[in-house]
Amino acid sequence: MNVSSFIAQRIAFNQQKSFSRFIIRLSILATVISVAVMIITLSVVNGFQKTVSEKVFSFWGHVRIASLQPGKASIAEEEPIHQNPALILSISQNPQIQSVYPFATKYAILKTTEEMEGVLLKGFDSSYGFKNLQLFLQPGGRWPQFNDSTYSREIVISTYTASQLHLKLSDRVLIYFVRADGTLRPDKLTIVGIYKTGIEEYDKTFAIGDLKLIRRLNNWAEDEIGGYEIFLKDYKQMDAVSRAVYNDPHFPHGQDFQPETESGATVWETKTARELYPNIFDWLGVQDTNQFILIIIMVVVAAINLITCLIILVLERVRMIGILKALGASNWTIQKIFLHQSGIITFTGVVIGTLFALALLFLQMKTGFVRLKEEAYFMDTATVQILWWQVALVCAGTIIISVLILFIPSLLVRKIQPIKAIHFR
Repeated sequence: MNVSSFIAQRIAFNQQKSFSRFIIRLSILATVISVAVMIITLSVVNGFQKTVSEKVFSFWGHVRIASLQPGKASIAEEEPIHQNPALILSISQNPQIQSVYPFATKYAILKTTEEMEGVLLKGFDSSYGFKNLQLFLQPGGRWPQFNDSTYSREIVISTYTASQLHLKLSDRVLIYFVRADGTLRPDKLTIVGIYKTGIEEYDKTFAIGDLKLIRRLNNWAEDEIGGYEIFLKDYKQMDAVSRAVYNDPHFPHGQDFQPETESGATVWETKTARELYPNIFDWLGVQDTNQFILIIIMVVVAAINLITCLIILVLERVRMIGILKALGASNWTIQKIFLHQSGIITFTGVVIGTLFALALLFLQMKTGFVRLKEEAYFMDTATVQILWWQVALVCAGTIIISVLILFIPSLLVRKIQPIKAIHFR
């Protein structure tokens, strides 16, 4: 151990009640808070973005194929398209694509003896495994079962719809479908499941049933559907996969939109979940900005705190600096004493801050003690996702920035003259 390190440790860990001891502890506490806030902020924002985006993807897929309808709302009935096995076989060769499922939607009215509620029935066929929606299904329920002979008379509704109509599992509900001519067609379906996504736009709108029922109501052919949902292995590839699907040789598209091409085939389009719901993804993007601003503030606070601490420590040790200079110590040797001392403060604060942040995050993961307003945040419990490279970056970045900044106040040592310093009171 060299002289600088030895003196720095004696000063940093001295047990005498002094102002410098208080300043050291205060600086460590400030560093702990800054590091902990940065790690917690990153993990909470990660978890928030991951949970909300996964809910959107699970309900609608990452990429949607449907008929090209300019001006159509993101949530509305689709114009029918004919299934295209050649296209599905071709795009399934893309290593980024996990699965492709047909779907269709149809407006309907659910009615009980006292209440009624409008829904958009989303229909799937037997190829859909419902694994993407499984996390939304409430305990005790199940998904509709399909058969080959006729359409399923089972339906899954949201907790919101169930509450509005005072319905529960196994209840039968009267459902009215609006025909093309404006007349109503009644039917009775059994409620076999209740779901909850936490996204109000979905929970207030959708019910889930059989694609065959929608085909029958619309007088569609056996191969007609509303569109395809494509699920990917990596959501970051949405834009690339969307372009690849659109440019596939089997994809029906034209230069300009016409309701029907000359061959009689409807023009199709592809849209990513981000294009369908830009408001949700723009909102998630704002969280990145807020996160960045908060981290910058914490870094600035930590840096100012350490600079102030070092200036106070240097001024309090002016006589010691004078004596060391009189004994022949160089400016750099004395500077290293205070840099080592600052390093001890920074390292201690970073270690304690990291452990404190991780303890709180793991406690939240286990207990979910931080609750949220689901209508505003799409979840009732704050979710966290710890990315270890982010934790390492916060720790390393804090130490490196602190050490670089601390060179500035350590230069005060060069301005101190031994004779004046020894007589300093």
